[in-house]
Amino acid sequence: MENISVVMSGFGPYEGVDVNPAREVPRILAEQGRAMLGDDCSEMLRDCEVSVNAVELPVSFANAWPTLLDAIEACDANIVIATGVKRESRGIALERCAKNLMGDARPDADNETPRRGPIDSDGPAAYWTRLPLRAILKDFTDHEIPATLSSDAGTYVCNSVFYNLMHWSSTKSRVLAGFVSFPLINESPHPHHGLMLSQQVAAGRDLVCESMRYYLRPSSAEILLA
Repeated sequence: MENISVVMSGFGPYEGVDVNPAREVPRILAEQGRAMLGDDCSEMLRDCEVSVNAVELPVSFANAWPTLLDAIEACDANIVIATGVKRESRGIALERCAKNLMGDARPDADNETPRRGPIDSDGPAAYWTRLPLRAILKDFTDHEIPATLSSDAGTYVCNSVFYNLMHWSSTKSRVLAGFVSFPLINESPHPHHGLMLSQQVAAGRDLVCESMRYYLRPSSAEILLA
């Protein structure tokens, strides 16, 4: 029986966001444990033991990635799904590319506003996600979860975490990693403003399940970058 360790990160409180889905979705999935897979999961996943480990990151350029790395190493993670929030997004945004760039007019939780420049002066300009976006999007479509492909995660702490995560995973032969942005929570269905928390939890389940399937049986057909 295959044992798969999943680390799913989110962030602490965001200014102006009453309930942060990037905090709630990882927490809920971790509490559900293996039951998160559901009775309708594929036979491939029924033969797996899975642990979902939620980690809350500070909205800090200096401390977010070290906090995530500590959790990854403590859990010996096979799959790492980092999450954040895009306030203007209608649905789930699957981030394709981590840019080697940081800098934003907004200070972080440490009241630091880093100078605009590269995250790693010696690193590549960008990394592509290692999550199976095509398969994830298919699941979202089947479950009527609004979603889109996003070119990048901006230049704030989300992108900094994404870039460092992909830089770390680039040295690992069998670790899947990527970044996903949730919209704001809106419990009143609306065509333009956010999603219900239950839909976002269902999206998190799809993210984990499809990543597990791809981890067990990789296929180039599941990757979608353009």
